[in-house]
Amino acid sequence: MKDHEEQVALALGRSEALILFDLLAGFYSGASLPVNDNAERLSLVRLHGALEKALAEPFSRDYKDIIEKARIRLIAEFGDA
Repeated sequence: MKDHEEQVALALGRSEALILFDLLAGFYSGASLPVNDNAERLSLVRLHGALEKALAEPFSRDYKDIIEKARIRLIAEFGDA
């Protein structure tokens, strides 16, 4: 990272982080997510990498169950969009 580029810290709930991680993992496997240019693509790749470093759950055997519970918690807390 360049010296002139400052970092931004984000605070996410674990459920939100898991859902974002899963969404971005799907992006790699061909799911549709409109990306307008390489800067957007690179930003998504780097966000996915940061989430991967922060989360242990994606490497768990019961990952699908963990994701489903995260989806339920997130909708219960914030409602449908």
